[in-house]
Amino acid sequence: MKIGIIGAGHIGGTLTRRFAELGHDVVVANSRGPETLQDLARTTGATAVDVSQAAQDRDLVVVTIPLKNVPDLPQGLLGGAAPNVAVVDTCNYYVQRDGRIAEIDGGETSSAWVARQIGHPVVKAFNNIGAQHLAEHGREAEDPARFALPVAGDDLTAKSTVVQLIEDLGFDAVDAGPLSESWRQEPDTAAYGTDLKREDLERAIREQQPVRPAQFQD
Repeated sequence: MKIGIIGAGHIGGTLTRRFAELGHDVVVANSRGPETLQDLARTTGATAVDVSQAAQDRDLVVVTIPLKNVPDLPQGLLGGAAPNVAVVDTCNYYVQRDGRIAEIDGGETSSAWVARQIGHPVVKAFNNIGAQHLAEHGREAEDPARFALPVAGDDLTAKSTVVQLIEDLGFDAVDAGPLSESWRQEPDTAAYGTDLKREDLERAIREQQPVRPAQFQD
């Protein structure tokens, strides 16, 4: 696939490496410019580009930046992407970093908010796993140590694309429902930051309650 990654932090850099290892054509961009990504490009075989070019002719685009920076993405970012481009949102809402976002505080999921900002449906994935685990914990399908990652979204075609990528990376993919249910895999849930097998992750998502701990609300 032709994959564009916007954000080269822990998750963005790791996805750049892993997708390139799988043989995908990867471009990567960040807010500081392609000249700051030459080491990552050299070691992975990815191409460093400007953010405005990150979706150009891409089949899949990953947005993995601080949530507060999503509105600053270039207007028309996805205009040059492939038809029916799949967009993955890995972002999480951290008030200490992002400040208050009224719509999310009012009950909108962070991914629904991201989708509105960029004007395109998104699939929520890779937001509940640490970068080191993403880099090192992929396993063959038959391995009993293999664990699962949740995927939420409304576009079934895009979701199936992301599911396949997760499986290729060495994790089981669990359908976590529509985007309106993606709060079930956000911070301070049982699915967040835990290495769960498929059955355990399915149970954690199913049983998660919408009332979040006080420290999350604060």
